[in-house]
Amino acid sequence: MPLLEVEGITKRFGGLVAVNAVSFAVEPGEILGIIGPNGAGKTTLFGLISGFIRPDAGNVRFDGQRINGIAPERLVRRGLARSFQIVQTFADMSALDVVTTAALVKRPLAEAVAHAAEVLRRVGLSGKEHLTPASLSLQDKKLLEVAKCVATDARLILLDEVMAGLTLAETEAPLAVIRELNRQGVTFIMVEHVMPVIMRAATRLVVINFGEKIAEGTPETIVRDQNVIDAYFGEALDA
Repeated sequence: MPLLEVEGITKRFGGLVAVNAVSFAVEPGEILGIIGPNGAGKTTLFGLISGFIRPDAGNVRFDGQRINGIAPERLVRRGLARSFQIVQTFADMSALDVVTTAALVKRPLAEAVAHAAEVLRRVGLSGKEHLTPASLSLQDKKLLEVAKCVATDARLILLDEVMAGLTLAETEAPLAVIRELNRQGVTFIMVEHVMPVIMRAATRLVVINFGEKIAEGTPETIVRDQNVIDAYFGEALDA
């Protein structure tokens, strides 16, 4: 059974159809990439999956159960978490306290603190537990975003442009963390514009343009798809 099923999901904002009858499935253990031009509807799609936006049509199923209209905080308890394009955190709290807050979704305080410290170690932030987010580098802030999701014991994590603003060299640490977490059983959906990263990370890609799915397949197939080249790449990429 797929871990996530998106069936004909549609969202309109007035006369604008932001997402139009998009369907795909995510298997347990996958890293699925979602790519497309700016304004294609990718972040809206994340909002529909994660409960921040209610769909006008279609269904979203997580672990076999329909989750349309279920609030994000309830979905987190079921095992579905997401990050945001712009880092969302508590500026005056330590990194440990930020991740502990996420861990409190399923744990009492003492256990949550211990779990948060272990999660920070797993994402490469050991020794920085008592720093505030403002004191962290952009790379570490991105890792903190991942840590918050992991601390909720999420089985499916939606990462919205987690590599944005990083140099290619700086993406190596977050990419290694994501791959290791995936090996440990966490499933990911990544919206990403950094093509070298998504091509290396994803086992499969879904391409969105003007709110519609225009292609789906392996990275090697997608980079040679003429519809994708015309809509997004502009030219074929070297796989």
